[in-house]
Amino acid sequence: MRRTRILTVLLALAAGLLAGSPPTALAAGTPEAAVTADTYTWKNARVDGGGFVPGIVFNRTEKDLAYARTDIGGAYRWQESSHTWTPLLDHVGWDDWGHTGVASIASDSVDPDRVYAAVGTYTNDWDPGDGAVLRSADRGATWARTDLPFKLGGNMPGRGMGERLAVDPHDNDVLYLGAPSGHGLWRSTDAGVTWSEVTAFPNPGNYAQDPGDTSGYASDNQGVTWVTFDESTGSAGTATKTVYVGVADKENAVYRSTDAGTTWERVAGQPTGYLAHKGVLDAENGYLYLAYSDTGGPYDGGKGRLYRYATATGTWTDISPVAEADTYFGFSGLTVDRQNPGTVMATAYSSWWPDTQIFRSTDSGATWTQAWEYTAYPTRENRYTMDVSSSPWLTWGANPAPPEQTPKLGWMTEALEIDPFDPDRMMYGTGATVYGTQNLTNWDDGGTFAIEPMVRGLEETAVNDLAAPPSGAPLLSALGDVGGFRHTSLTEVPSMMYTSPNFTSTTSLDFAEKNPDTVVRAGHLDSGPHIAFSTDNGANWFGGSDPSGVSGGGTVAAGSDGGRFVWSPEGAGVHHTTGFGTSWQASSGIPAGAVVESDRVDPRTFYGFKSGTFYVSTDGGATFTASPATGLPSGDSVRFKALPGAEGDVWLAGGAADGPYGLWHSTDGGTTFTKLSGVDAADTVGFGKAAPGATYQTLYTSAEIGGVRGIFRSTDAGASWTRVNDDAHQWGWTGAAITGDPRVYGRVYVATNGRGIVYGDTAGDGGTDPGPDPTPTGACEVTYTVTNQWPGGFQADVRLTNTGTAAWNGWSLDWTFAGGQRVSRMWNAEHTRSGTTVTAGNVDWNARVGPGASVGFGFTGEWSGTNAEPTAFRMAGRSCTTG
Repeated sequence: MRRTRILTVLLALAAGLLAGSPPTALAAGTPEAAVTADTYTWKNARVDGGGFVPGIVFNRTEKDLAYARTDIGGAYRWQESSHTWTPLLDHVGWDDWGHTGVASIASDSVDPDRVYAAVGTYTNDWDPGDGAVLRSADRGATWARTDLPFKLGGNMPGRGMGERLAVDPHDNDVLYLGAPSGHGLWRSTDAGVTWSEVTAFPNPGNYAQDPGDTSGYASDNQGVTWVTFDESTGSAGTATKTVYVGVADKENAVYRSTDAGTTWERVAGQPTGYLAHKGVLDAENGYLYLAYSDTGGPYDGGKGRLYRYATATGTWTDISPVAEADTYFGFSGLTVDRQNPGTVMATAYSSWWPDTQIFRSTDSGATWTQAWEYTAYPTRENRYTMDVSSSPWLTWGANPAPPEQTPKLGWMTEALEIDPFDPDRMMYGTGATVYGTQNLTNWDDGGTFAIEPMVRGLEETAVNDLAAPPSGAPLLSALGDVGGFRHTSLTEVPSMMYTSPNFTSTTSLDFAEKNPDTVVRAGHLDSGPHIAFSTDNGANWFGGSDPSGVSGGGTVAAGSDGGRFVWSPEGAGVHHTTGFGTSWQASSGIPAGAVVESDRVDPRTFYGFKSGTFYVSTDGGATFTASPATGLPSGDSVRFKALPGAEGDVWLAGGAADGPYGLWHSTDGGTTFTKLSGVDAADTVGFGKAAPGATYQTLYTSAEIGGVRGIFRSTDAGASWTRVNDDAHQWGWTGAAITGDPRVYGRVYVATNGRGIVYGDTAGDGGTDPGPDPTPTGACEVTYTVTNQWPGGFQADVRLTNTGTAAWNGWSLDWTFAGGQRVSRMWNAEHTRSGTTVTAGNVDWNARVGPGASVGFGFTGEWSGTNAEPTAFRMAGRSCTTG
């Protein structure tokens, strides 16, 4: 998305993540806590996508083998049997958090078991560690690592160009890596074990997005950006002779070696004034295709061109589908149909409005068609249909005016690949998801091809805050980019993110402990309020008003009865209000930028922390008093929470390597704090249901205890600890938020910085989804909605809710079409028809529906005469109510 990949960095910076290496343990001699381990199962609370996917790579010799890279959320492998993605870098630990940013990925076509990832998130000092090349001989199940003497930038400007990493298609011991920051071109001749600079390569690049940026983020040289082999110039076992390399230099963008990398020269006659985002070679016809933009992306780009280079004659041809004067975008996504090499596709990656554009040629770029075009402005005619019922939030709840549509084809569309074994399958990445089609060649026959999300299993949200109320939805999330969700089920994609208002990122949220239907959230919005309220547990929202000067979300706290709120926004000092934020008053006695929380029992007590001092208010946030407590962390990398059901019981986590760091506990409302011995470092704290027979709620923390970094649980108020994650499940940085579930003992929700919301259950509990508290009005409820209709056809969505008290382990829903309609195609359910009666049944992954939870499916159908909606639905012979 446009803002939040940078925003995530700034939030982490505020939390102390990027100031240096992740903090290490305190001085030796501190008594170690008793630590044990438990076996947990880990899953994602499903969002499906939520972030930028800049690269998709298909293996050229094995069918159905594909990988995706993300800018901060690791790498994934495609599972054809389930049409899902499997995460490959969850093992990355706290100290190496930067290795969750993937700058490039390469699949070995000689030995498909081999895969490589070039990892590192930032090239400036936000990421204190250098980059690395990870190599796997088992398709990413396990990895070995070679550290590099420079940084890589998986989340830097230009990250959609590439691929920077490539395996020689004839001699797979040879790999090349294009480096940023002026470090040039690197090569390995031992399958990625060791690397050395190709000193003969003449140009390390010179383009920076903003040379004047003092942070080093936009001012870094984007360097050497892609490597492409001409496989027609080699044979098995010998290095490919001709190699093309792209460089971030508008005057010298493409170089070539014809002697397997010994010498290099600028390719003569090449266009200038643009950056070559991609270089894709069709060896059968002897063409190198290049996608150019005037900037490095992924957000910017105002002009672009497509070129074809004839490798035998050296002839350059401008094959752009539109005149240069008519471009307001750059080109980046670029792919060749390997079964029909004359077929080429490209994207207008930076066409934000009214939509991205996808171009297709079946004659090597001589002529083009496009995915949509105007009939009579602003009316569009699309060559495609879109079905986002599996990720319904991709509509953003929008109702745009033409020529905009919802859902959009996407934005930041720099990854585009036709399956080399199946001309009908194409995938492309956007700033929010992976889309794909299974009937692409309909495009060429004048028909429409069907686009849908192909993203299940790929979770790439950056999580800023989490809340698990004692009733209602089991989880509420505050996310970067997509704002956040009310998760009524952990195993279903939420229907929509928070709207009214729709924050670009939610920075903080809270609910009233004694009245969980009252919820407040704060976040970022370009225009509009930075705070919103809900009175129905987050299902619906309304915006509040901002005090003068507010520029960002900050932190917010709800009084335990929902009658008062305290807000510490960016750009203004701490404020308080009664009611729902129609009028705010400045709080006194507490500095701007303090983190605020509420007591979970006394509705008038609120707490704050800033720069080593704890603050307490007993008058609803009007005035705060500094606590006399000493020895607390001196910096602002601190998170604290008050225990539900116990007035004045506060836990505080945080610190830094050069000062106090760990976990503190107060039982007197913050007047005094006791530091827990043996907790070397702690960054989050949360509470969940007490263990059987325990009298104190379960504590959870992301911490270092006993010399080990991990996610820990304590059932005895911190006297002993159990590590609940393992080395295969670390997810990089987990320092933003953590909470237990108040209804399920042992369940813990963990915030990651790019791998979404992960939740764990003890092996004995196996991941039961509690769902929201049911309100039994019958066994089932059905909502039937016609979402689109056209002459002779229509599309409908059906939502089936379990309103009983027991979970379903399989379901079958019947209804009758009074108008004689027929189902053409159904998704997320299997269907049969008998006369006018339709029966829809579960598929394997949505068979279980907990009490209060819902399952959704959709279909397209045909109609004639009338398209009357069904009036009665039955499940197992029992009538369902209709919503």
